[in-house]
Amino acid sequence: MPARFEITVPTDFILARDVCSYGYFLLAPSRWDPVTASYLTTLDTGERAVSLWITQGPPVAPGSARDLARRRGVPLIVRTDANIGRQEQRVIAAQIARILRLDEDHTHLRTFHKVDPRWKASGRGRIMRSATLFEDVIKTVTSCNVTWPSTIIMNRRLCEIAGRKSASGHFAFPTAARLARLRPQTLRARCSVGYRDARIIEIARMFSRDAGPAVPPRAAAPGHTWPVRTGFAAWLEEPATGDDAVHAALLELPGIGPYAAANIMQLLGRYARLPLDTESIRHAKSVLGFTGPDRALMKKLHAHYQPFGEHRFRSYWFELWAFYEAQRGPAWTWERDTTGKTFTATKL
Repeated sequence: MPARFEITVPTDFILARDVCSYGYFLLAPSRWDPVTASYLTTLDTGERAVSLWITQGPPVAPGSARDLARRRGVPLIVRTDANIGRQEQRVIAAQIARILRLDEDHTHLRTFHKVDPRWKASGRGRIMRSATLFEDVIKTVTSCNVTWPSTIIMNRRLCEIAGRKSASGHFAFPTAARLARLRPQTLRARCSVGYRDARIIEIARMFSRDAGPAVPPRAAAPGHTWPVRTGFAAWLEEPATGDDAVHAALLELPGIGPYAAANIMQLLGRYARLPLDTESIRHAKSVLGFTGPDRALMKKLHAHYQPFGEHRFRSYWFELWAFYEAQRGPAWTWERDTTGKTFTATKL
């Protein structure tokens, strides 16, 4: 029999706003239903895949910003497609908390709003991410040097080919162990990942062993490598680990360059670095009014967001997201298979 349980959220949390805050809410296994204001996903519990239907308040689309605000702080209702035990519920709840950044409470966001008060009225601050760090890394790899529709296809196929299937027929994102067993040729042929095939497998093998790159991070102090007893992923996610050490370690991963490393940093809750790409150049020109060659624009962007300190990425990202929403309406109204495929500036 399917289960139903509640998750307490921070007092300022609004599901529709905080899920629909980053492009990953449009990538498999995630799905947002704007008609019922529901977040649907399928998670791997370590033993099987379980599909979820998550709501906050009545399962109907908010009619206005005021209606949306009424849901603030209301507990989440999680429904599953299969009966689950207490241990599975704990695993699922922890993954949901990571996706929604429920560890970032109102006091955490208040610090950001003091630095950049433009987002105080809307309550913007949380940026949706994946259920696991491994999934965040692979999603970053599949979003580099490619169009957004291709990123959508790659993630859908990775789930279908390598992910576990739930009782209701939906697929979870593959674990590192499941991806590590595949051949690069299989990924290239069946998941449309192109040149990323071998590096995805190599990253998966590292994470499945919970071992980092053989070369210690360049920015780490002598002898300050990830402890074997803790594991590479836990070391990256440990708040006590310095930003420079984490960034340097990420750059040692196969296929991870400056953009990807900076993006994974923000997915880790480390917002001081900017992952700048062609969308950033477009933003610099059309929104900020900057001029000059691309290299000069990159320098101007870094200087422009410097005053926001540890929250640089947040300030940058919400500017970018506000542009998308100005073109297509609030993200919580987007249909995955229509607007969700064409919301980036190159497709507007």
